[in-house]
Amino acid sequence: MGEKSHKDRLSWDEYFMEIAKVVAKRATCPRKQLGAVIVKDKRIIATGYNGSPQGQPHCTEEGCMIVPTIKRVNGKEVAEDHCVRTLHAEQNAITQCSLHGASSNGATLYTTMNPCWICAKMIIAAGIKRVVYLEGYFHDDGLDSKAISLLESSNVKVEQLGSN
Repeated sequence: MGEKSHKDRLSWDEYFMEIAKVVAKRATCPRKQLGAVIVKDKRIIATGYNGSPQGQPHCTEEGCMIVPTIKRVNGKEVAEDHCVRTLHAEQNAITQCSLHGASSNGATLYTTMNPCWICAKMIIAAGIKRVVYLEGYFHDDGLDSKAISLLESSNVKVEQLGSN
């Protein structure tokens, strides 16, 4: 039977990222489907995808709840449209740990897109020590690169999968 050789075998990072990509398929955001997996000692302790809080309507049912804002960044106005109906994949994974009593202290978070500023703060507070992300997502306001800097300055190792 066509068994894989060790050289064809997925690394642990690739394995858990593939699972995060499958988790993303549960997302209820029509704009972007994102997934996250929290792993400790090579065991999955929680997963999350972007979607509404439990019991609340999803964007796929009632549409996105877009709140347009104008920010001043580096002396110029920047328009941003952001859906406020949903939780981010990282937020859902971290709250699943809390809900089910699984400690994320010292864990690794695999996410299909780099964390935003708010998620970075939650990752630090949850004691997660490593973040592996697949795609970069950057806003004009630069908060996403600042979020990565915030994680790194808090001794959270941040790596983009495949960027070595």
